[in-house]
Amino acid sequence: MNILMHLHACQSGQVLPLLPAGVPLDGHMAGHGLMAPEQWALPTLTVGTTLCGACGTALLKVTSRAWLAMPVCQGGAAQVCVTDSMHPAAHCLLLTALTDLPEGPLELTPRKDGHSLAWVTLSDKGSRGMRQDLSGPAIAEAVAAAMPLCHSQGFVLPDEPVQLRALLTELALSHGYDIICTTGGTGLSPRDITPQVTEALLDASLPGFSQAMIAASMAKTPHAIISRAAAGILGQSIIINLPGSRKAVVENLAAVLPALPHALSKLQGDMNDCGG
Repeated sequence: MNILMHLHACQSGQVLPLLPAGVPLDGHMAGHGLMAPEQWALPTLTVGTTLCGACGTALLKVTSRAWLAMPVCQGGAAQVCVTDSMHPAAHCLLLTALTDLPEGPLELTPRKDGHSLAWVTLSDKGSRGMRQDLSGPAIAEAVAAAMPLCHSQGFVLPDEPVQLRALLTELALSHGYDIICTTGGTGLSPRDITPQVTEALLDASLPGFSQAMIAASMAKTPHAIISRAAAGILGQSIIINLPGSRKAVVENLAAVLPALPHALSKLQGDMNDCGG
């Protein structure tokens, strides 16, 4: 499926909103590199998808989604563009330019090579900048070493159930991340809310993942028995709760990473026999 769009000149690293067909462009928005595809359903691309030119070179990558307030042009010839609460917002993709691109029409082919990973660190102190996050980057390193990744993004939240619930839902159902790992909040402290928030969202649980992680941790410490870490499926995403320490993150991931590519393949439609 090729996508025909009009591109305004942009530099490498610039983030560009991409709107559905039919949303009008105006001079103000066009100056920010807004693009509009023709005859194309916006929700088909997930985070990590690249848009490639005729020679197969990746030019743009889907890195997020957002709601963008639409300007409405007023004032006759002056064409003054305004936005306020009375005007609608459109759901758009956010694309990152992978190289400098000139203005003009482009025919692009979407391609996704590898999996997308989101890691979420739950830490009250970390969210206030009072503690360096070591566990989140450890997730990215471990997963990238085990399988090809097309995109990886980290998030830091306080131990607040409302924020975690909203973020997990957005990452799985809107952004379409393949793998979502949380770190922290799996124990018995009053602020440890990660497992119960996660379990309430899951379409289906993956008890084998949880059991494998506990078994791996029990070989290191008897305290692992109190872990409440959950794992399961939300949409087309696999969510895995991990402990808070960097060491425990590495140990727990080592127990499930060998099965993760196969699990994702089956979840996303592979019909081959598992024993084949």
